[in-house]
Amino acid sequence: MAFLVIWLALAIRPVDRVDWLLENLMVFLTMPYVIWRYRHSPLSDLAYVCLFLFGLLHVVGAHYTYALVPLGFELQQWLGLARNHYDRIVHFSFGLLVSIPALEAQSRVAVLKSWWSYMLPVAVTASFSAIFEIIEWIIALVVNPAAGNAYLGTQGDEWDAQKDMACAIVGAVIAMTYAHQADRHGRPMHRNRFAR
Repeated sequence: MAFLVIWLALAIRPVDRVDWLLENLMVFLTMPYVIWRYRHSPLSDLAYVCLFLFGLLHVVGAHYTYALVPLGFELQQWLGLARNHYDRIVHFSFGLLVSIPALEAQSRVAVLKSWWSYMLPVAVTASFSAIFEIIEWIIALVVNPAAGNAYLGTQGDEWDAQKDMACAIVGAVIAMTYAHQADRHGRPMHRNRFAR
């Protein structure tokens, strides 16, 4: 419910309405599934917190366009960067935050041994990141080529897509390293207390 309230507030007068709509296509597609999953086979509280935090970062980027998020400009100035890196923060957060629910969902359908159980969420995160970059490119070409630069948020970086994917992979590796360490010390972070 909190996400819906924030999403609605940020839907009011976004910087670029076309970009906002393009950025929110994924929200429109994924939210019904998250709600359905919660009602029929809920994930853990940690998984939902991770999804909420990632969603929050995404809708802020959609409101301003990723290249114009004020926090990104603050970081750019503070760190002396050449561009607004808010998009990279969100891609890193995708890997860091979404791989945890992926690990939990995977543990329900497949019992994997040793490092494979932690490698699969990294691979899934990398795959989704690559698929998202391809979908972004296609949508920008088909829906509104003129809005493509705002939607893609490349900011003149020809390697933007590859760097975004690398950020997601690094985030996922960090999350799975932490999950592995938690499991080794008897504090599994991805087990679902609602599991039947």
